Amino acid sequence: MDKKITDIKAEQILDSRNNPTLKVSVYVDDVVGVFEVPSGASTGKYEACELRDSESGKSGVLNAVDKIEKIIKPALLGIEIDQQQQIDEIMIKLDGTPQKTNLGGNSTIGVSIACAKTAAKVLGMEVYQYLKTIKSIIPSREEPFLYFNLINGGKHAATRLAFQEFHIVPQVESSKESVQISREIQNKLDSILEKEFGAITKGDEGGIALDVEDIFTPLSLMKKAVEESGYSDKIKYALDVAASSFYDHDNKVYKFMNREWTTDEMVTLYEKICNDFPMISIEDPFDEEDYTGFTNLQSKVATKLIGDDLTVTNIERLKKAIAEKSIKGIIIKPNQIGTLSETLDTMKFARENDVDCIVSHRSGETMDDFIGDLVCAYQCFGIKAGALGPKERYVKYERIIKINKK
Repeated sequence: MDKKITDIKAEQILDSRNNPTLKVSVYVDDVVGVFEVPSGASTGKYEACELRDSESGKSGVLNAVDKIEKIIKPALLGIEIDQQQQIDEIMIKLDGTPQKTNLGGNSTIGVSIACAKTAAKVLGMEVYQYLKTIKSIIPSREEPFLYFNLINGGKHAATRLAFQEFHIVPQVESSKESVQISREIQNKLDSILEKEFGAITKGDEGGIALDVEDIFTPLSLMKKAVEESGYSDKIKYALDVAASSFYDHDNKVYKFMNREWTTDEMVTLYEKICNDFPMISIEDPFDEEDYTGFTNLQSKVATKLIGDDLTVTNIERLKKAIAEKSIKGIIIKPNQIGTLSETLDTMKFARENDVDCIVSHRSGETMDDFIGDLVCAYQCFGIKAGALGPKERYVKYERIIKINKK
């Protein structure tokens, strides 16, 4: 069978927040692979550019559609579909900028992952099986830890809560069991909060949008739900602080809970959190420029510090974080860097330096389940895919369970 790319199509669709995003289809004759590109609300300033039709809010992506069909497509027609590195290098060269500001990281990742999906079909493989043939990466766990985001704050909810995500992470080997445990705890938490706060609303990722200021309140409420569900011995907690979102660069302080916090005070706060709750990880506890803050805290706690805005799936930023001993884990979001090849290079380098990978969804998601294949292919440490309610979150967990049954 011929393996050459014969067509590429792009169109504008809506993500889970009803914002426009890209759907890309790559063809080898009548075989087609499709990728629907997610979009983040809380984005690091070093991420690949998300090309929009205007600067105001989440406007359309028709410009990105145009770039794919008029610039990327002509350059890739006739290329062998299973030459992922070549495909990605052509797009990187066509763009010619560090953050893909010409073509847009959303355009390039859309095409890049759609190509991988088409290649898998052409070769008669599952996507996770095909991914293993592209790159060899040191595994962390047979099945990933599932990070369930039960309470949303920060840029993911219109509340006073500064920290962005509060997770439970079941400490079990089976993804199916992990989902079952989380569902019980999530239902218990909903019940507790309805009694305590009345009607509850949900944030962008399906967690509860809790309108409180004290960051200990969500942790205490989750702990209560865990205890009442009978799972205290099977649960650890995790935070995505997204501290850049409430950092005052001029005064070099963090503003939340009706006061200002110095970096040293933040270190003390995190030490208290780690003493009071069994924390598996804390993501972005400091500003995206503050490698030193990360390093200082990581030297004082056993909890894994995770880089997201700090590292943006970028191998150069990761190298600096490793050199400074700033992190023990990295969030992997393919649309942060803009191609699958660069994503896998970052993951490979992380594991070679004993840094764990946590694959992550975005707050503006689609029904695409590719990250389920990605986390399983390389037996990553964990995956963040949100709470269990929204269908665009649950399809990721379903995919992981399906793969791990095989």
